[in-house]
Amino acid sequence: MIATIDPIAGADAVAAPSTVSFAEALRFWLKLGFISFGGPAGQIALMHSELVERRRWISERRFLHALNYCMLLPGPEAQQLATYIGWLMHRTWGGIVAGALFVLPSLFILIGLSWVYLRFGDVPVVAGIFYGIKPAVTAVVLHAAHRIGTRALKNRSMWGIAAAAFVAIFAFDTPFPAIVAVAALIGYFGAKWAPQVFASGGGHGGAQRGQGKALIDDDTPTPAHARFSRRHLIRVLVLGVGAWLLAMGALVAVAGLQGTLTQMGWFFTKAALLTIGGAYAVLPYVYQGAVEAQQWLSAPQMIDGLALGETTPGPLIMVVAFVGFVGGWLKQVLGPDALFLGGALAATVVTFFTFLPSFVFILAGGPVVEATHGQLGFTAPLSAITAAVVGVILNLALFFAHHVLWPQGFSGGFDMFSALIAVAAAVALFHFKVGVLSLLASSAAAGLAITVLR
Repeated sequence: MIATIDPIAGADAVAAPSTVSFAEALRFWLKLGFISFGGPAGQIALMHSELVERRRWISERRFLHALNYCMLLPGPEAQQLATYIGWLMHRTWGGIVAGALFVLPSLFILIGLSWVYLRFGDVPVVAGIFYGIKPAVTAVVLHAAHRIGTRALKNRSMWGIAAAAFVAIFAFDTPFPAIVAVAALIGYFGAKWAPQVFASGGGHGGAQRGQGKALIDDDTPTPAHARFSRRHLIRVLVLGVGAWLLAMGALVAVAGLQGTLTQMGWFFTKAALLTIGGAYAVLPYVYQGAVEAQQWLSAPQMIDGLALGETTPGPLIMVVAFVGFVGGWLKQVLGPDALFLGGALAATVVTFFTFLPSFVFILAGGPVVEATHGQLGFTAPLSAITAAVVGVILNLALFFAHHVLWPQGFSGGFDMFSALIAVAAAVALFHFKVGVLSLLASSAAAGLAITVLR
């Protein structure tokens, strides 16, 4: 979640551009949407390399200031960071274009892959590939819990919050929003009783050694459009809420209040507000709602969707597009003769409602939230929520392991080959620090080989 950033030697010699046109920025954001692999840390590092070191569009300090702001918000921080910088450079439309192009390539790719998955998933070659990927995804989720835990669980109190969250969701099937709410309350009151427990450590650090002047430099005055204005705040909030009401009203008019598309819009609006701690934090909530409650897809399909999300550019939370496509296809939202169009429409609806709040947070709330950065009363609830998220993700890893290692249930036998792939994937991640894409490719090849040999 937090990127470690090292300036390139000799960056002082890089000259800042005198200006960057909207068209030039648009070309960059489009390119970024197709190459933004590696999860939030990799995406943030890529943006830093391109915007701070290579192009000099923004200084190190201003980049980190924007990143710290995005880290406080629910939603995908890398996409929000792109939206923020686009907004800072080219006003509202700059932010909308930057944020949208960060997502749209992934949406189109996932729609295509989801169609291939549903249309040809029973073909032995495709089935073999997913047979190998599923155990690897289990290891990836476990590694995510470890990665977030090493940053969030700094003392016994944080460990206690994580353990309590795990027990709550594992043993009592407590809804994820309730866990988030209780953790936030613990952080809020805990900051008053024991502030040292909830004090964040270090953040992203200060700006690095000088890298030369940037277009938006440390001492560049804040543009007029980026300064706080009550009128601007109200206008953006009205437009954002209005866009949500208009889209939801259209779904209700066409599909009805209980229609699949309407329920998807409402559910993923709530999911978008719960993504504090990254995409893995909200996946248990998506599982509870999409798999258990609404039955838009099955548990094995959810695992396959996460695998596809790991192998495509864009935010990992784009796995929701797969959930939407499969749900729209299986529920036949446009009828049995338009399965692909129904799936594509559902994926688009889900993506719209998932990312709309992020645009509103950046375009409307940026100046307000920036003023609260560093204040313990605001950051302590987020620290407690992140600790709780570790326990929730660990539960998700166990859920995946159960469905992968005992595909027919505990009475159906143990899958030894899946277990071997999962263990090998965990060793590759934890010990050898192998990248996710390389890991999934190797696991897919292993799964295909096992399927052929069988």
